Amino acid sequence: MLLRQIFDPYLAQYAYLIGCQRSGDALIIDPERDIDRCQKLAAENGLRITAVAETHIHADFVSGGAEFARDPDVHLYLSAEGGPDWTYKWPGDRPNTHFLKDGGVFLVGNIRIEAIHTPGHTPEHMSYLITDIGGGADQPVALATGDFVFVGDVGRPDLLESAAGQKGVMEPSARQLQTSLHDRLTPFADFLQILPAHGAGSACGKALGALPTTTLGYERRFNGALKLALTDRDAFVKEILAGQPEPPLYFATMKRVNRDGIPVTGGVPAPPHLDAAEFRALAAGKDAHILDTREDRAAFDAAHAAYAIHAPLRSPFFSTAAGSYLAEADNILLVLESEPDADLALRQLYRIGFDHIAGWITVQEAQDAGILSTGQPRVDFPEFNSARALLQGEIIDVRTTAEFEDGHLDGARSFPYTRLKTRLDELPRDRRLFIHCGTGKRASLAASFLVAEGFDAVHIDGVCAECERIAEAQGIAH
Repeated sequence: MLLRQIFDPYLAQYAYLIGCQRSGDALIIDPERDIDRCQKLAAENGLRITAVAETHIHADFVSGGAEFARDPDVHLYLSAEGGPDWTYKWPGDRPNTHFLKDGGVFLVGNIRIEAIHTPGHTPEHMSYLITDIGGGADQPVALATGDFVFVGDVGRPDLLESAAGQKGVMEPSARQLQTSLHDRLTPFADFLQILPAHGAGSACGKALGALPTTTLGYERRFNGALKLALTDRDAFVKEILAGQPEPPLYFATMKRVNRDGIPVTGGVPAPPHLDAAEFRALAAGKDAHILDTREDRAAFDAAHAAYAIHAPLRSPFFSTAAGSYLAEADNILLVLESEPDADLALRQLYRIGFDHIAGWITVQEAQDAGILSTGQPRVDFPEFNSARALLQGEIIDVRTTAEFEDGHLDGARSFPYTRLKTRLDELPRDRRLFIHCGTGKRASLAASFLVAEGFDAVHIDGVCAECERIAEAQGIAH
């Protein structure tokens, strides 16, 4: 048996290639939408992907299942649990699509895969028990846990309510998760490898570790959430629901498209490299949205295209900014550091359902053409005076609610940056807004978005030591 992990560091997402070298068949569990990476890895190992399984209807990326389903010979394995609201609709009557109940079994070559219903994170959630019967094993070697169990944490049970908008399901989901953790893991030995769908930096938990895999025995000993689930039901429910970060707005869209379907494109779009005149013409359109992907927020503040949103490419903030501030049908223009960045930017947008990319230009090209003509008002935190700011306007804290409640600047108001778009009507347009986050990173995204929406917003940049301590204690990217 061959096992390979496929890692997306920007969404902190893991997919798994599981292959039988004897038959040449391979299974992909939880692939992202740009499936060419999976196909390339399989080919490099002399395998062909004949099966795709999903642990659940994902909230943070578009599944690659539909792209693989273009090949009618690929077998799809999806959950049949969870009830009518969380039943996959997009496959329709596609051949070789298998809806699994708890205990359902299928083979990939000489590898046995058993579906284990593990609800709580979502009602339909499956984990997949993997046994290498071709290698002579009579016990499973690994459990692909999806968003059920992570390294150092367990899946958050609040997303159906906080992201998908289903009211009143948060606490029942937490209790269901506790039952799954207590009952479904009990039969398995400590040596069982745990293959999670996410690592540190994912918004699908609040304390995920950075190790790529783990074992059940290690998690039983050191995973605080799992230990609590095994010993104290009420304490677990209270703890697992406390302090979860506000999910990006695009999570609701991902839930919908992964259940109902999204256009199948056959690969990542390839929009044109624009010249300055083409970029200007498209930017003048009323439905155009510009993402400036530079890492250097000071450079962005100094000069950028009018109404551009700052979205640093090589960071989790790129997908979060796009997913929180844009809609899936928006036409997007990109300002890139360099031409090689195009593939990464397009892949990241494609993975979260953005297909309407009108084109891109490099920073140097835009600068030479005079396109980077707008500045962002900014103040470095050491020079920031909150009392003076309150006389001029309002201090807007864009950290998570949990961070804000742990400590904030006097007079500040809490507007988490991932949900800011839904609360614009609560902000005054006749007063200056001082946008603060503790390091300047999240504030840069939020301030640029607010300016693009017509607000008078100032970016407060630089480190607030106490805010940074709070963020690190809560395991939040900051």
